[in-house]
Order: sequence, then C-alpha cells, then structure tokens
Amino acid sequence: MVLGALVTIVIWVATVGSGLHASIAGMVAGLLIPAFAPRREAVEGAAVRFRAFRQSPLAEVGRSATNALARAVPVNERVQILLHPWASYVIVPLFALANAGVDLRGGVLAEALGSPVTWGVAVGLVGGKLLGIGFGALGGAALRLGRLPQGVGPGQALGGAALSGIGFTVSLLIIGLAFDSPRLRDEATVGVLLALGMATALGWVVFRLAAVLHGETSAGLPTALARPVDPGRDHIFGPVSAPVTLVEYADFECPFCARATGVAKEIREHFGDDLRYVFRHLPLPDVHPHAELASAAAEAAAAQGRFWEMHDLLFARQDELELEDLAGYAGRLGLDVEEFLRDVDEQRHAARIREDVADAEAGGARGTPTFFVGSERHVGLYDAQSLIAELEVARGRRTVAGA
Repeated sequence: MVLGALVTIVIWVATVGSGLHASIAGMVAGLLIPAFAPRREAVEGAAVRFRAFRQSPLAEVGRSATNALARAVPVNERVQILLHPWASYVIVPLFALANAGVDLRGGVLAEALGSPVTWGVAVGLVGGKLLGIGFGALGGAALRLGRLPQGVGPGQALGGAALSGIGFTVSLLIIGLAFDSPRLRDEATVGVLLALGMATALGWVVFRLAAVLHGETSAGLPTALARPVDPGRDHIFGPVSAPVTLVEYADFECPFCARATGVAKEIREHFGDDLRYVFRHLPLPDVHPHAELASAAAEAAAAQGRFWEMHDLLFARQDELELEDLAGYAGRLGLDVEEFLRDVDEQRHAARIREDVADAEAGGARGTPTFFVGSERHVGLYDAQSLIAELEVARGRRTVAGA
C-alpha cells in the first residue's frame, strides 16, 4: 500500500505538471488498484501464522501474522476501509465548503433563477438521472438484459434514480471545468443546489407512491428461511427435536464454509443435544467448478446412508474433488461404488440440489456459508462465538416462551 501511495503521488504531480486536471490522476490511480477474491491459500496461511503467534507471542511472529492477514485481504478493500472515513468526513465536506459558496446578495439569486443555465443544470440532474438510470434499469429488465436486485421493485428503482439527481461534488467539479465566467459558474452552482432539493422531494414522492400503490416498503433481501426444516428430507445432525436450530447453506469447495473452518464442530460441542444442525446445498459453480459434482456425491452417499461421513471427507479433501477422487471416497466408506457412480452420472439428485439453491436464494442467501438461526437469516460475522451468542439468544427466547 505504501508503494501504491507513492506511485499515486508521482502520477498526481506528473498530471498537474502536464496541465491536465488533477482528477485524472485519481482516476488512473483507481484503475491501478488490484481487486481479487480472497484466496484460500492466503487465508489459511494467515490462520497458521496467527496460531503460531498464539503459541509463541513474539514480536517477529506477530508481525508475520499481521502481514499475512493484510495479504489475504484484497488491496482495493483495504484501501477503501482506510480512506473511507477521511473521504466521507473530511475531504468531501472540505471540497463542498470550498466550492459551493455563492454570494446571493445584489440580485444574484433572482438573476440565477431566470437563467437557462441554472434550470438546464437543475433539470438535467433531476430529470436526466430519473430517465437515464430509472428507465434504463427498468428497460433493461423488460428486455431481459438483466434483472432488478432481489427485493427491489420498479417503483423503488425509480425512487433511487430520482435521488441520484442529488449532484454535489462531481457536479461542482464539472462546473469549475466547464465555465470560465464567474457569473455562469454561480448560476450553474445555484442549479446544483436547486437540484439537491428537487431530487430529494421527487425521490420522497416516488418512494411514497411505490409503498402505497405497490406495497414496496422495503428493498432489503429476505431474511426468513424459505422452507421449514423437514426431518424427512433434510440432513440433520443432532436430535430432531432439539430446541435450537442452525441451518447452513454451504458449498463443498468453499474454503470459508463452517466445516472447513471448524465452526460447526465447535458450535455442536457447545450446545450438545440442544442443537440440531441442518446442512443444505448452495454450490457456486461460477467460482467453484467442482461444487455441483461434490453435492451430487454427497447425495449419492446419502442414498446409501453415509451422508455425514462423505460430508466430512469432501470438506477435508477440498482440493481433490474430481470424479475419480469421489469414487475413491465412496470405496473408502464401504459404499456400492457402481451404484454411487450411477447416481452421480445420471444426476438422480440434481432436482433436490436445485431446490436447496432456490430456497437459499428465496431466503436472501448470496454466498457461502449462509446461516439461519431458527428461521431467521444470520447477518454479520459467522465465526463460532458470534453464532453461539445468537443461538443462545434464540434458546433463551424459546425457554421464556415455553415457561
């Protein structure tokens, strides 16, 4: 990150020295920041170093653990976390204070309100954003070029488009670049300030109409478990009638799922017979090419009564999920390998896996692992202590309700 900051400073100095606007340097620097999904090797390496620090709390070991953790987090996310408070609470407000000031005395306001520049800026921001973003999104969805995010209705899409007409920092930057005349600059700035109020009012009206006419009161993802736990269908570890339920949607190739990190085991040890742990499939083939095959293997093993044994093997061998590997696991578990392979090859359990995926999406799951405590989706950290705390709250509520 230090090297990136130095490169950015050099780019900024060179850009300003060449006569270009300094904002170009920011755009170029942003394109130079790498973005990537957390890599399994880096995450596991950080975990190993932190365990080493726990056993040997030496300064050099701690520094090694800190560096390993930093390397595991994508650079763009680290930069965002580092700069967000400064950008939001210092840089943007200072920019606004330095650039938005308009002396409205001496008839400047009346002159601005009669200027086509003022109204061109205001209408362009409010109407242009509403038409461009709102109807662009709805038109794209209607033409099946994409779809609105789950939970977002057409009225809410229009409301968000209306609110996007609140132009400030970038609008003021463009005004400074576009107009040499102080009078025109003032008139355009008044237009930006008018658009702020107009867009806010229009957005409120659109959101209100969407709520009243179409019942679009929330744009959040669903939080309820779409399908209740079914002892006759679901894979359940622990007593079926246990007072506390934890449902996990997982991907056998996902390095962050509960079994791979030991979270599920720790939770089961904490609650004992008070917990029923439910496993459901959510393979993500776009990022884990063997996930669907592994899910099919788990279901083929379940058909012969060995789901949990195969479950443990698949998570323990996440780097070895080819068909021949799966056949070897079936043999190790004493399964009928030929029947196992027929199950996988003929996709006998594909419909069940698709049902799990559909249920996960209907419950707001967007990645793995996703947990449901009882019938409510867990939001936040999914380490053992966080989940145990939420499960304890659920157990307490159940105890009070039964008293």
